[in-house]
Amino acid sequence: MMMNTTIEQLRGLRLAGMASGLEEQLTQAGLTGISFEERIALLVDREVHWRNDKRQTRLLKDARLKYSQASIEDLDTRAGRGVDRKAVMSLALGDWIESGHSVLITGPTGAGKSWLACALAQYACRRGHSAYYQRVPRLGEELRIRHGNGTFGKWLIQLAKTDVLLLDDWGMAGIDAQTRADLLEIIDDRAANKATIITSQLPIEHWHAWVGDATIADAILDRVMQKNHRFTLTGESLRQKPKSSKKEVNPDPS
Repeated sequence: MMMNTTIEQLRGLRLAGMASGLEEQLTQAGLTGISFEERIALLVDREVHWRNDKRQTRLLKDARLKYSQASIEDLDTRAGRGVDRKAVMSLALGDWIESGHSVLITGPTGAGKSWLACALAQYACRRGHSAYYQRVPRLGEELRIRHGNGTFGKWLIQLAKTDVLLLDDWGMAGIDAQTRADLLEIIDDRAANKATIITSQLPIEHWHAWVGDATIADAILDRVMQKNHRFTLTGESLRQKPKSSKKEVNPDPS
């Protein structure tokens, strides 16, 4: 009865990890030989891991990644794809986030750019960093809505605090003057301070023309290129369905 009360009190204090750990200890006969100090240490360790897991779950949810299950451990490095596992792992395990570096991923459609970008952002969340995914073709609409309802300023501050911003499908569609100016504000807030991942079918040398306004293009690219890591993916589209080795039978010959 006393232990049940203690467990409920732990939960009331928002120490759910310790509460679960204590419940488990009560069912493990082998722990009777462990000292009080060791049992306390196990409970504290359980609480720390529980909180880390909860924070990671929240970070991944807030990131809104297109491919939330993408992970660097599952990276496809088959010959012809242009992906160097050592280079990706070195980047993921390095200090690119803390140092505010940019990661620029280019290549043809279906080459796996978005997947690789999401895998890097997902690993960042696993390491305790915040991330946010945004498709650039939808950025203009997002910005118009936020300007209209008065939340743009707050959103801009939130993005500036986010450790990793993933801008997917950069250069896929044209941008208007307002979006161009807002994009500069977003990039400027992150320059040399927060990490940014950009994926694009458009080769980097054509980004200046895509931005449209020469002055703003210079400013955006100057900030993006300050400290950057580049990956150029190649090969056929991974979205192509493999051809069946068996002849398909049409169930309805008519």
